[in-house]
Amino acid sequence: MPITVWGLAIAQALLASGNILLVSVSALIGQYLAVDPWLVTLPVACQFLGLILSTLPAAYLMQRLGRKAGFVAGNLIGLLGTWVALQGLAQVSLAGFTLGTFLIGIAIGVGQQYRFAALESCAHQFHARAISLVMAGGVLAAVIGPNLAVWSRDWYEVNPYGGAFYGLFGLYMVALLLILVLPLPKTTPVNKSESVRSYGELFRQPLLLAAVASGMIGYGVMVLLMTATPLAMDHQQHGFADTALVIQWHVLGMFVPSFFTGHLIRRFSTQRVILWGCGALLLSVLVNLSGQGFWHYWWGLLWLGIGWNFTFIGATHLLTFSYQPAEKAKVQGVNEFLVFSAAAVGSLFAGQGVLLLGWGWLNLMAIPWILLVALLIWRLKTEGSVTA
Repeated sequence: MPITVWGLAIAQALLASGNILLVSVSALIGQYLAVDPWLVTLPVACQFLGLILSTLPAAYLMQRLGRKAGFVAGNLIGLLGTWVALQGLAQVSLAGFTLGTFLIGIAIGVGQQYRFAALESCAHQFHARAISLVMAGGVLAAVIGPNLAVWSRDWYEVNPYGGAFYGLFGLYMVALLLILVLPLPKTTPVNKSESVRSYGELFRQPLLLAAVASGMIGYGVMVLLMTATPLAMDHQQHGFADTALVIQWHVLGMFVPSFFTGHLIRRFSTQRVILWGCGALLLSVLVNLSGQGFWHYWWGLLWLGIGWNFTFIGATHLLTFSYQPAEKAKVQGVNEFLVFSAAAVGSLFAGQGVLLLGWGWLNLMAIPWILLVALLIWRLKTEGSVTA
């Protein structure tokens, strides 16, 4: 596997560490800053809004200027976002803190292109393995992210969770230095004589529809329940250290399977792996519905992470069969836009869902969406579509 793929795996680990750090503290900081309960998860939702708004521009920018320029710009925006968030905390300003998380969301959106850059750095037969390797970088995030949230509690006097943003600043700085020295793929000239299908034509493909739906719903359900977990555990009087531990094992569930997900795809087919992911998501919901003790949260979030891994990596691999080279930026960009729009809806609804509906109903609402993905993928499987 080329050194570029390994480097991107480390960059993904740093990005994911920052993401998990934010998940661990943002809703709790929102609870501290917000005047109204419905604003508690506004910083998390605006993080995803920034991510969404950056997806299409990031894809086209990188096609025009190259991966390195795009990733450098993304990390610089992330550094700016951490500084703005800290200023918001210092001023006890929800608006200022939310602006910071919005900028960090833009940086995260740019970083989502790491896995696509990995695909461009190796031969087609190694694509599933490259995606898995880059996503496996998140195993480091399971160690770094939650622990950094705990270790940094004394770094900032204004708020016990504010020190996490000093840690986040350090992660983006290391990622920036890594991208500067990493040999990344250069821009590939687009053949202007090659026709590019409209969005309507592209989405008439059952393959593309199933791939995007798998990514959207797998990610949306994961973010909904993951973002709600710190609030639900806080309401049940679980300590922050317990919450951080649950999130840590959730992240291990998200990324440890990446070491063998590519192998499972090659051996059993992409569709089957996504169906297994749907099964894991359903198992997570059943565990969450069975109780609210520490181990219920632990097992529920672990299965949630595994389900996300299978659906997200499977969806990313399935997506590569749905477009021609000239359509790459268009399809990748709209896929990221839709997937992270679903994640934003999940994060925004998580706070209100816990407060208004309760943890049980929040989980029940996820079941029909998971079954919808399973149906779309099953139709592909029975029709004999791509099984690579």
